[in-house]
Amino acid sequence: MQVLFGLEYAHAMQDIKEALVIELSRSHGSTSSPAVRFADAMCSVMNPSENFRTSNGLLGLDGSLTANQDCGNETGARYRIGGLSWSLPESHTIQDYLIYWVGVDNAAFANVVLTFNGCELVRYDIAENRLVTDVSHQRRILKRRYYLVEKAKDANIIGILVGTLGVAGYLHMIHQMKELVTRAGKKAYTLVMGRPNPAKLANFPECDVFVYVSCAQTALLDSKEFLAPVITPFEAMLAFSRGSQWTGDYVMEFQDLMCSFPVEVNDQIKEARFSFLQGGYVEDFDLEETDEKNEDETLALVKATEKALQVLDKDPQSIIKGTAKSGAEYFAARSYHGLDIQSNNSEPEPFLIGRTGKASGYEDEKSN
Repeated sequence: MQVLFGLEYAHAMQDIKEALVIELSRSHGSTSSPAVRFADAMCSVMNPSENFRTSNGLLGLDGSLTANQDCGNETGARYRIGGLSWSLPESHTIQDYLIYWVGVDNAAFANVVLTFNGCELVRYDIAENRLVTDVSHQRRILKRRYYLVEKAKDANIIGILVGTLGVAGYLHMIHQMKELVTRAGKKAYTLVMGRPNPAKLANFPECDVFVYVSCAQTALLDSKEFLAPVITPFEAMLAFSRGSQWTGDYVMEFQDLMCSFPVEVNDQIKEARFSFLQGGYVEDFDLEETDEKNEDETLALVKATEKALQVLDKDPQSIIKGTAKSGAEYFAARSYHGLDIQSNNSEPEPFLIGRTGKASGYEDEKSN
């Protein structure tokens, strides 16, 4: 059994370990007790003192050697997720263990369910003091995430949400997402904001889908209340990499994602693909585009806006929501563009005296 926990309960894990050792020795006696392994909370501050060093280079929960200190010389697999880290003996995999989660049903637990979807999981709810063995409702999250991947494939305008400025590798991940979206024949816009909410993202209605670049603990957002889906970088790589297939693995950490799914340097195959949501073949690349690439991004945006306005003048119904390839085309198709400024008429308008009084009775109105 592999014990994982929410970081808010890290301070109590040492007491839980000691109580579990006493209980196992009491129930099993001299017989061999079942193998129970605890994850270690990763610490960002390292003390060079010999009294605080562990064999695996991580601080224990109480600053001393951890319960898994005998695994320091093991050559088995090493796992980390959501601020937790642990290692397994050689020839052992995580699928061989029962995952025991100590904590509430939150985003951190959903992260564990998605990442280790091939393992049996149970959860101990400390708030309600009960053991939850049925986590089928969390399993449904995996189906919805796969649906969001299929929906992202049909998107034309992608918004990259920068949700963190402190996680290692976030800048490289943003550049990797922009390059991936561009190679897929789509338009990407980078948006820097804090915690996304429906009100913030509603200010960008031209984006068909958002890619949320954030830490693993907050990357999973329930986008049911959002106007557009919000996906993770891993899901974006599945959606925008032509020919990629989901093998069952779910990656949340930037370091693992950049090593496991590098962006291909070869050009994408510009051919139609089958859309499960639309029920037919669709084109991701504009066949009318020339091979000439303008390096000046400002000039490219101006030309795109002029092209969109010219198309709108010829046929106002030629650009509709869902078919715009850029923010300029979407803006040109909107019915309201803001205040109409008459640049040809430079003469100032005369001042007009308005009505005076109260709304219940203006001075120019006759009283009953």
